[in-house]
Amino acid sequence: MSKIAFIGLGNMGAGMAANLAKSGQDVTAFDLATAALARAVDAGCKAGGSAAETVKDADIVITMLPAGAHVRSVWTGEVIPNARPGALLIDCSTIDVDSARAVAKAATDAGLRAADAPVSGGIMAADAGTLAFMVGCEEGDFAEVDAALRPMARVVIHAGAAGAGQAAKICNNMVLGVSMLGICEAFALAEKLGLEPERFFEIASKSSGQCWSLTTYCPWPGPVPTAPSNRNYEGGFLTALMLKDLKLAQEAAARSGATTPMGAQAEALYAMFDGLGFGQKDFSAVLQLMRGKLSEL
Repeated sequence: MSKIAFIGLGNMGAGMAANLAKSGQDVTAFDLATAALARAVDAGCKAGGSAAETVKDADIVITMLPAGAHVRSVWTGEVIPNARPGALLIDCSTIDVDSARAVAKAATDAGLRAADAPVSGGIMAADAGTLAFMVGCEEGDFAEVDAALRPMARVVIHAGAAGAGQAAKICNNMVLGVSMLGICEAFALAEKLGLEPERFFEIASKSSGQCWSLTTYCPWPGPVPTAPSNRNYEGGFLTALMLKDLKLAQEAAARSGATTPMGAQAEALYAMFDGLGFGQKDFSAVLQLMRGKLSEL
């Protein structure tokens, strides 16, 4: 049984750490928020006194933090100087590719091993242990990364070397953000044209409009009972997090010289929706903006 240090117990990290503990792993967790740490202890984790203390005896260190600046600070200031030689460091945060590569280099220069492994699936999948992990690491380290992440995962995929996991995540979520907007526009148009939304779903889900945003995460309440649209768009993948990912994609596009006009438009629409005060609603709630029904949220 590996000794695992888990740092960052927010909306995603809480469920992830709990699933590691549930699988029988020896998990010591830490978060600056005492209430979050207490919940982790209730879920079977041990409490660490600080990030530095938490990682000292760990075989594997997993971090789930808000942004690249936090990852750089925690890894270089607390994790890398205190981790035992040869420890495997895995960052599951969604951050910029440059930060992922920078902390991986700092770790390897210190005699440690590193992986970036951002996730897809949102809060429900984090709680259920059904996340998809996109991993950037050395080929020889992937089997151990895979084994460490399995208790939290539906699938673990090796994307390539350091930073490749983050590249895959932001590209994937740009597809998700753009496709959801298309589905929402189509439902809003179908409604205006007098086409029953349920009938539109039935047709589109069996035709060329079929996609994950429609058949797994339908923004119209009813056709997919597990979708957040049936809970007034609570839980799921927050609009604020989709906006964060789209911003990362646009920053990466600007640095690399890629042309992503649809991604830019998606960022602008979600920025407007967030600015209207709906950042904590599921990102599929943008349907109500297009229907002119924001008062119903």
